[in-house]
Amino acid sequence: MTTAALVSALPTADELLKYTIKASGFAKFRETVRSVRGCLRPVWLAGSWSAQRSDGTPVKEHSGQIAVACNNRRESVCPSCAARYAGDAYQLVKAGLSGGKGVPDEAARHLRLFVTLTGPSFGAVHTRATTTRGRVRRCTCGEVHHQADTRIGSAVDPDSYDYAGAVLWNAHAGQLWHRFRIYLARLVAASLGIKSKDIAHTFRLSYSKVAEYQRRGLVHFHAVIRLDGPDGPGSPAPDGVTAQMLDEFIRVAVWKTSVEVEATDTYPATVVTWGRQVQIDPIAESASDDAADVVVDQRVAGYIAKYSTKGTGATEGTDTRIRSEAQIDELNVSEHHRRMIRTAWRLGLRRWAHMLGFGGHFLTKSKYYSTTFTALRGVRAEHQRAEHLAALGIDDTDDVRIVNDWTFTGIGWGNAAQRELAEAMSERHQYAQRIEYDARKEIDGGQHG
Repeated sequence: MTTAALVSALPTADELLKYTIKASGFAKFRETVRSVRGCLRPVWLAGSWSAQRSDGTPVKEHSGQIAVACNNRRESVCPSCAARYAGDAYQLVKAGLSGGKGVPDEAARHLRLFVTLTGPSFGAVHTRATTTRGRVRRCTCGEVHHQADTRIGSAVDPDSYDYAGAVLWNAHAGQLWHRFRIYLARLVAASLGIKSKDIAHTFRLSYSKVAEYQRRGLVHFHAVIRLDGPDGPGSPAPDGVTAQMLDEFIRVAVWKTSVEVEATDTYPATVVTWGRQVQIDPIAESASDDAADVVVDQRVAGYIAKYSTKGTGATEGTDTRIRSEAQIDELNVSEHHRRMIRTAWRLGLRRWAHMLGFGGHFLTKSKYYSTTFTALRGVRAEHQRAEHLAALGIDDTDDVRIVNDWTFTGIGWGNAAQRELAEAMSERHQYAQRIEYDARKEIDGGQHG
């Protein structure tokens, strides 16, 4: 039989979809999708688990194959897991703004600013800027770009654009943020008349921040900065620092901080600094009688949660690590991003080439800002554990432990039809979650109104 004949004998996508739905194992498949909450890249494990009493007496045992969610935070990889990550990010950030999840309510009455810091220019890029009246400005290239123009963000003159500088900025942006925080704390201390060594005993600048890629391929940071007492949000912040003062201190710290990058065998010496674009907005007290203040808190938390699930903004192809330079030519990315990826590879930043040089975490926070992802996931895991044991008829969950013994066997659904069905079920699940979230948000807003 010829190759063409073999191909023609294969079932079409529609036929495979119908077969999957009508198959005897469809009910089990649907239950598996539900158990991983619509994950599109489930991790498959083979082995066993057993529920045991504290004295070692087995209560229930199971062996075989199970699927667990991939827990990838990127929406382009797995929308379902990304939505769950965004939900946790929202709760984490909002708790630091308004209290809850173990954070004292006093956090809402502390001085807080929403800050956006950007990188400098490394050459002219195609833009679609607008005037205050909404008119689109003419780009440096002489054209007025449509909002869907794929050239937006790419270099006007690729040959003169400083790709090495842009990649090295991404690579050292996290260190630049660290220097910025130290300098900012020293400015606040100086205004209070205290020495740097006494900062930890007087106040803390708690924060949560998220990195987002601009279309030109550079990350910029959105951050909540909160002035606390020495023991975090539960302790009163020192008097004498106003929102206007903290605003000015932030701008000075942005201007003053830099990171000197020493030359290596793969890249030259350079100095990393912030860009000129700095946006600072005060966050109103959520404890006030103005219902709009509550919306401010929710909006800031929503912004950061949304940004935390985004990838590079290049394409889905850059959400996984690059294994060889030859692979770069095959990526479905713009030529601008391809140049950044290739530059990162040749500068020796190969581990982070797919991230355009940026190797930091997308969502970070200081110790005293809020709760943690681990704590939020721990509560959810304990709830799921209690539900699972209750289904087995076990009410005394404190006297039972789960012993797991699993081995990785694969990742993803068996075929395109299963993935398509899982995606449809995932979309329905996410829609139901959004309805529930909107309803809960209205209730929360009403309680503060």
